Amino acid sequence: MLGDYPISGRRAVEISASVEQAVGTGELAPGQLLPPMRELALELGVNPNTVAAAYRTLRERGVIETAGRRGSRVRPKPATTGREHIRVEVPEGVRDVSNGNPDPALLPSLAQAFAAAAEQSDRQPVMYGEAPVEPELARLARAALDADGVPDGPLAVASGSLDAIERVLAVHLKPGDTVAVEDPGWGSLLDLVPALGLRIAPVGVDDEGPLPDDVRGALAAGARALIVTDRAQNPTGAVVSATRARALRSVLRAHPETLLIEDDHGHGIVDLPLHPLAGVTRGWAFVRSVAKAYGPDLRLAVLTGDAVTVDRVRGRQRLGPGWVSRITQGAVLRLWADGALDTPAVATAYRARRDLLIDALAARGVEAHGHSGLNVWIPVPDETGAVARLLHSGWAVAPGARFRLSAPPGIRITVSTLDAEETGPLADAVASAIGPAPVRSYV
Repeated sequence: MLGDYPISGRRAVEISASVEQAVGTGELAPGQLLPPMRELALELGVNPNTVAAAYRTLRERGVIETAGRRGSRVRPKPATTGREHIRVEVPEGVRDVSNGNPDPALLPSLAQAFAAAAEQSDRQPVMYGEAPVEPELARLARAALDADGVPDGPLAVASGSLDAIERVLAVHLKPGDTVAVEDPGWGSLLDLVPALGLRIAPVGVDDEGPLPDDVRGALAAGARALIVTDRAQNPTGAVVSATRARALRSVLRAHPETLLIEDDHGHGIVDLPLHPLAGVTRGWAFVRSVAKAYGPDLRLAVLTGDAVTVDRVRGRQRLGPGWVSRITQGAVLRLWADGALDTPAVATAYRARRDLLIDALAARGVEAHGHSGLNVWIPVPDETGAVARLLHSGWAVAPGARFRLSAPPGIRITVSTLDAEETGPLADAVASAIGPAPVRSYV
C-alpha cells in the first residue's frame, strides 16, 4: 500500500498505468516516494523485474524520477505557466521595467498591412488543402536566411517561437529525454521542456552565448537536444560571437546525432551579425519570430531545418491547427515587402537605452550585462531582497528566479521604454538595493 492508494496490476503495463492514473488524479502527489521495487513486487505478488519494467516506463514517460538509493519519486508536476507567476504585482505609481515587451512606439503600424491581406483573401480565399505557407513569404524569408548564412532547408510557419520549438522537440524526443538549455534562459522555455516530460540539463551563459564546456558536458552525459539563442538572449542579452560559434560547432561535430534548435530571438531588433550553428548535426531547426520587431500579437515565426524535421513538423501541424492563418502571413509579407520596419534605427534605440543603463550602473559599482536586445541582467547577492527594495523605491523589476535553474541570483530590467531621464534614478535605486558588487561571472 502507498498511503491510501493501492498500486495495482499484474503486468508492467498495468502497474505503470495504475501509478500514472493516480498521479493524474492527484492521489499521488508530486515528490511522493514510491515503494522500493522488491517491496512492491512482494505486495503485488509479481516478479521484481515486472515492477522494474513498470518503473522504467514511468521514468521514460516523465512521470517519476529515480535518485539511486534514495528511491523513486513522483516528478514535480510540469509547470506550463509556473514561471509566469514569479513576478511582482506592480502597484499604482510604481514604474514597471519588468515585462520584457518591446517599445510600442518602435513597432510598425499593422492596419494597412492587414487591410491589404484581408482584401487579397476576399479576392482569393484560402481553402482546405492549399499550401500552408504563403509562397512569397517563404521566398523573402529564405532570402533573408541565405543572407545570414543559415543552411538551406524547407520552410514552415508556426504560431511564434515557442510553438515552433515545441513542435520540433515533440517530433524528435520522447518523455524522459534530456535537453540542454541555457541557464539563465527564457522562462517560458524552462517551463515548456518539463511540460513535455523532458529533462533539463542547464548550460551556463556569458555575453558570447552558451559555454562550450557546459555544452560538451551536457551532451556527453546524454542530452539529446541543445537549444541556443543566437542574439538578444533573454534575460542576459547574450549574442553568439564568431569565436563562440566556432567552439560550439566543434563540440557539436563530436555529437552529430544532437538535435540542434536555434532561436534567433533578436531578429529585427539587433544590429549585431548572426553566427548560426546549424549544419554540423543531422537534425536541426532554426526559428525566427516577428514578435519583438513587429508585435507580439502577430504570433508568427518562420521555421527552417533539415528535411526530416520540417516534414514531421508540417505533418503534425496538419493534424492540429492545419496552418497559421494565411491572412496573418499576408500581413507580415506586406510589412516585409514595404520595409515597414527600420531595423537599424530600432536596434540603435534599444542599444542606446541598454548602454546608458549599463554605464550608469558601472559608475555606481554595479555589474550588469546586456549585449543586445531589450533587457539588462544584473547579478545580485539577495534576489528577493533586491526586488523588494526596488519595489519600495518605485521600480518593479523581474525576479531572476523566472529565468534560472542553477545559475546565481539576478534581476532583469527591460529597457525598451526607459527614458534617459529615468536612467540615473533607476541606477541609484539598483545600487542602493544591492550594494556595490565585485565583478564576477553570473554563470
